[in-house]
Amino acid sequence: MKNIKFNYTLLIILHIVIAFAVFVLPFLSKIYAFLIPIIGAFFVFKNKNKNNEVLYVSAYLVGVEVFLRMTEGNFNNEYVKYLVIFFMICGMIFSNFSKNAFIYSFFLILLLPAVLITTETTNFDINIRKILAFNLSGPFCLAICATYMINRKIVFNELQNILKSIGFPIITTTIYLFLYTPSIKEVVTGTQSNFATSGGFGPNQVSTILGLGIFVFFTQLILFSKTKKDIFINGSLLIFISYRGIVTFSRGGVFTAIAMIICLFAVVYYFSNARGKSKFIIVFVLTGLMSIAIWTYSSLQTHGLIEKRYANKDARGREKKDRLGGREEVMNAEINLFLNNPIFGVGAGMSKYERVEELGQEVASHSEITRLGAEHGVFGVFAFLILFFTPIVSYKNNKQHLYFLSFFIFWLLTINHAAMRIAAPAFVYALCLLSVQIKIPEETQN
Repeated sequence: MKNIKFNYTLLIILHIVIAFAVFVLPFLSKIYAFLIPIIGAFFVFKNKNKNNEVLYVSAYLVGVEVFLRMTEGNFNNEYVKYLVIFFMICGMIFSNFSKNAFIYSFFLILLLPAVLITTETTNFDINIRKILAFNLSGPFCLAICATYMINRKIVFNELQNILKSIGFPIITTTIYLFLYTPSIKEVVTGTQSNFATSGGFGPNQVSTILGLGIFVFFTQLILFSKTKKDIFINGSLLIFISYRGIVTFSRGGVFTAIAMIICLFAVVYYFSNARGKSKFIIVFVLTGLMSIAIWTYSSLQTHGLIEKRYANKDARGREKKDRLGGREEVMNAEINLFLNNPIFGVGAGMSKYERVEELGQEVASHSEITRLGAEHGVFGVFAFLILFFTPIVSYKNNKQHLYFLSFFIFWLLTINHAAMRIAAPAFVYALCLLSVQIKIPEETQN
């Protein structure tokens, strides 16, 4: 991919056009979903992954997943995860992988006992294949991505290009949301997550991917905008994506974006010299002013309801007892399932059905941490510990990875409010494991 020059502005325009085209002719979403892996495979196989083409293709798929889901372009629910797995495996075939990746094979082995328990179920009303795919595609995607990326050397500019690959289809998503709901004032009537402002799709997942988009274009703005034109383009994209993220009324993605940006500020400030720190303070103040402006506009457009949402109040201003939108009950139920089945758990994907007696209804888990404990028992606990500590250990020899902490916090927060419904947390987690160099070697300079 390094050999191919793409015009940044033209790519932005192209993705705006895609949003308009799909909005006018919805069937084009299927064609879009079909063409992405075809074109991606062409580049990967043509270059035999010499420039980590699989990372760019997979990043693009991660960015486009929510758009394809909301426009019914997906060929099945796990379409993007399967494609990311396919391209990661292709990358391993062409470019091999680190011997340290064995830890993620062990992670997958720890999940097997609960899979065997599920396959032994006698409940004929349960589609075993479907629930295993739903609950294990995320962890499996993570393990395969991590296997390819751990200790893989890459320069910082290439990492930013990977982020841009995620960001371009998020532009498409944002434009589509504006077309789907041009007037926020007309559809916001309460403080609950709003499907009307989320393209008719799950606000939690839309908020998650827009939150990631906020971080992508924030980094573009403060680290890679060298001209007034760049500042205007990236600043505008950041404002538009931030606004649409806020008015989904799903707080998880926005809070995660804020946490990622704070982590980046902390890292950049720590590694900056005295002159850099003085510039940093200016950037920090300008970011604060921009955030206040976006929030004020969002409040005006929602008649102040967005403020009540983030204050955990209903439309009448009354304090809500539940601070996590019903997630506390699910998490507590999963903790109880773990305590009652501490060794092997209740089986992969089975917690949803086991919780019926306690909650009175089937509710899917939003926290991957409590789900691992409930469904996989102590094996799930060890599996999570592997995921948590491996990037931290890897970072000891990878201090030039400026985005490490931001990526890690994205994964950790996202799996606690949106589980692993989409491929984003799996892929971004694996990005933590890349061995990043700030300085670009002479032979890679253009």
